Amino acid sequence: MSNWMRKTFVVLISILTFGLVTPSQAFLNENESLNKSNSKAPSSIHTQPEITETVEEEEFDHQDLEFDHEEFIQKMISEAENQAYIKFGSKIKPVIENEFQSIILPKIQVAIEETTKQFPENELSHLTISEAPAYAKSEKIFHIYDERSGEDIIRFHVRRDHPPLDGYYFNFHYHTRHDNFQEHHSLGDIYWDKNVPPQWNSLS
Repeated sequence: MSNWMRKTFVVLISILTFGLVTPSQAFLNENESLNKSNSKAPSSIHTQPEITETVEEEEFDHQDLEFDHEEFIQKMISEAENQAYIKFGSKIKPVIENEFQSIILPKIQVAIEETTKQFPENELSHLTISEAPAYAKSEKIFHIYDERSGEDIIRFHVRRDHPPLDGYYFNFHYHTRHDNFQEHHSLGDIYWDKNVPPQWNSLS
């Protein structure tokens, strides 16, 4: 705005408002309105990247919640091995640990893969593993179950066998819900000795 227009504007304001609004107030209000309009522009410029960043973070978090089937299997195998060693106790574990790792554990992994492949990845987080029972005579090593319903999916057991005129064996097997846990799926046998094995969970 040119100087003569500004002076004319000041005089008109003074006449119309009977001196209630001073020229300095008029200029002050004008400057404030200009500052406000200028201050809004940068904020609107910065708003869009923040919104975009928030959307990207939400998408990233959602992807993290998805459960990968391979990671699920590895997690189950790690916990299965731990529960088995709790079941064996410190007297049995050192004797059969190597054979368990090389013969039985890989078959446990296959059984878990086959039984849980029907579950979508977004439901795998609801499957969990039970703990080995504290009581000694149970065959149970661990079960995998759906925590939403409490229903078992697969049950892993070990039984002491003593064939006639032979020593003692540990028979590893599992049952699944597909046949209402009726069929006996063998995982293999590990020979113990001619002497009676210690009770499960026995400590040295």
